[in-house]
Formats: sequence, structure tokens, C-alpha cells
Amino acid sequence: MQLKLENTSDHLYTQVYQYYKDLILSGKLLSGSKMPSLRRCSRELEISRTTVESAYLQLAADGYIISRPQSGYYVTDIPQKQSVLPKSTASSAAPILYNFASSGVDRESFRFDIWRRYIKSALRQDERLLSYGEPQGEREFREVLASYIRTRRNILCSPDDIVVGAGTQSLLHILCPLLKERHTVSFPNPSFLQGISVFEDYGFDVHYRDKDCDIIYVSPAHMTKWGDLMPVSRRLELVHYAAAHGSLILEDDFENEFVYLQKPTPSLQSLAGGQGVVYIGSFSRLLLPSIRISFMVLTSDLADRYRLIANHYNQTASKTEQIALCQFIRDGHLAAQTRKLKRLYASKLKSLLSAVRKVFGKDASIQIGSGGISLALRLPCPVPGKTFVTEAKKRGVLVELLKEEPGFIELILSCSTMPSDQFLPGCQCLYEILESLTVTHKE
Repeated sequence: MQLKLENTSDHLYTQVYQYYKDLILSGKLLSGSKMPSLRRCSRELEISRTTVESAYLQLAADGYIISRPQSGYYVTDIPQKQSVLPKSTASSAAPILYNFASSGVDRESFRFDIWRRYIKSALRQDERLLSYGEPQGEREFREVLASYIRTRRNILCSPDDIVVGAGTQSLLHILCPLLKERHTVSFPNPSFLQGISVFEDYGFDVHYRDKDCDIIYVSPAHMTKWGDLMPVSRRLELVHYAAAHGSLILEDDFENEFVYLQKPTPSLQSLAGGQGVVYIGSFSRLLLPSIRISFMVLTSDLADRYRLIANHYNQTASKTEQIALCQFIRDGHLAAQTRKLKRLYASKLKSLLSAVRKVFGKDASIQIGSGGISLALRLPCPVPGKTFVTEAKKRGVLVELLKEEPGFIELILSCSTMPSDQFLPGCQCLYEILESLTVTHKE
């Protein structure tokens, strides 16, 4: 017991009371846990049992503990009840009616029943689940991955070149120690927070849009928030420039599967013949954000370096999900899922575009890329962008501010999770908010 009683004007029982009250309210003594017995507390604090009992009786009177006959004193649930009180003010905020800022997936985009079947099948493989996962990823899964990306992205690699992990950030933690001779890294913009944080943690000097850096991090299928693609000519230029200057390209192929308005462009890795490019892919957008399985394809020299230290790392991706996804891909469900998502999001983006044009008309400047799940909407606005976003949230509309300039704001509207029938009323609500702020500003 860490309580040190002090010779103050306070009674000793008051100090004991305050000590236990603080422990209960801070959650260090959980609801339902048993208090030390009167005898034990008296002995450890070297005070009389009467003093301890007085403190306990005061705690009981205030509702912090309760006496159970023949058993002792127990902590009540008063902290939980008190913690609900501040939330009552938060609950008075407007409920979210229209979420244009979500980066999640559409509820109808995923066949939970099929995935559940593969997870159950994986869980029946008792012997495999009794051991830890392979640090590099399950061998069988990496073999299927190598075949899949060869077919989908024309990437030729060995299963031994592939490293599996739970998300891009975990893979970068493995990659950075392999790049000790490199010191600078360039990102397209500051929005790549997770990647930037990892490189900064490893002491790299971070730049933006600087092709003269040792490492060039690019996302060719997600050049802008609204889904612009890097053209083939620019890809070839980047590959040749990086090769000539000895730079390493990190190709984050985020959202490549969501290309609707043109044929998918070749990956940088395939254009470079596998030289000087580390390819990073993920299944979070194709499946569910909660299925944290990503992978990277290392260059041959980095793969050799990795194998020397592979056993220094634990596998972060679920072994069960790797087994399930392996068979899921083999049976053709991932390819079918990709086709389904392209149809779904192409249709939703078209509906969102129609709703925006109908509501905002000629006042709106709209940008839409060849892929992705968002569009950029530029509007005249008399108030700062943050003011508009805050006011929209108060009225139950979530929207992301992309940028602003005097008299204008640019918003990103995502169609990912919202049902299509909400696009028109959601846009109308945004229009009414803009009109209201304009009137107020004039007054």
C-alpha cells in the first residue's frame, strides 16, 4: 500500500478516505473489486482499525463502496455512472445524418457470409494454428500472392521476395532498417502521415515532391484526393530518372483496383523490370478496413538483406486471416469482389456527381479522377473553411476540407459509405448551410 499518512490538520480517516476515493474514481480500483479488509488495512498503514472503519463508512455513505455481510467491502459502479454525465452534453450534438468524409467501405460491398465461411475453415486447421505465423508471411499465402499480382499488375517476383504485414506502416518498420545507406525521402504531400512518421522515427530527412531524394514514395493510383492517376509517360520518366540517380522508388499501389474511366496503367515495378522499386499493396480497401493484411515486394538485394534479419521480427498479420484469404483468392472470390466494387463505386460516384451538379449548378467547380471514391468540389464561400466544416458538423453533415483561398473553399466528398439515396438530400443540406452562412456574413 503506497499511502503515506501526513501529520496535517486533517483527520487520519479523512486521508484514508481521500486516498481510496481517488483510486476508485481514476479506475485503479475497478467496479466490483474487493477492498482490503479492515484488519489488513490497519496493519499496513499502522493505524487503528477504528480509523480505517471510519474511512470505509464514509466511502460507503458517499456511494463509493458497499458492505456485503460476511464478505467485506466492494467497489460500486459509481465511476461509470459519473463518467456518463459529461457525455450527456456530447449526446446533445446533432447526429450524423450525411457522412461525406468517411474513408470506410459500403456495407453492401462485402459478402460477410462468404468471408465467414473461409474464416471458419481456417479455424479448423488446428495443427497450423498451434504455432506462430512465419515472420515473412505464410508460405502458401505468399505463393498465391505472387501469382495474383503477376496476373493483376504484371509484377514478376518470387514468393521469397514478398513480406506480409498488418498494414503499410508495419511493413515500413521492417523496410527502413534495410535502407541505412539512404538518408532522404520524398513524399507527394504531408497527408501521408503514417509513412512520414515511420521515416522520421528512423532519422530520415523528409521532403515533399523532391525527385532528387534517396527514396521516392509515390502512390500512382492516388495522386490526388479525387482519384487522378499518374500517366504512363510520367511513370516512365520517374522510373528512368530514379534509375539514373540511384534512387529507390516505394510504390504504394493504394486504390489501383478502383479505376473506372480508363484501363489500369502499368505498375512502376513492372515498368522498371523489378529493379529499384519496392511495391506495396493492401487488401483493406478491397475487403474490409479491419482485415489488416498488406504486403511488399522487395528488390532482390533488399530481399537478401531481409532474409538475414527476418527472424528478428514477429508476424503482425493474423495467421488465421492469411489462411482464409489464401483460399479466398484461389477460389476466385477476390477477383469477383474487385469487379463488384468497380461497378458499385463507379455507379455511386456517378450518382454523387449528378447530385452535386443538380444542387450547386454553375456555382460549383468539380474535379473527378479516373478512379477512387471521391470528388473535389470548389465553392464560393464568405467564411473560413474551418468555420464551414464546423457548422456543417453541427447540422449533422461531415465533410473534409481540402484547401481554401480568399472567397472559396474546396471540399472532398466521398461516396464510400453513404447510400446513394442520401447524396441529393446531403448536398441540399450543404447548400442550405452555405446559404445560411452567406446571409449571416452579410449581416
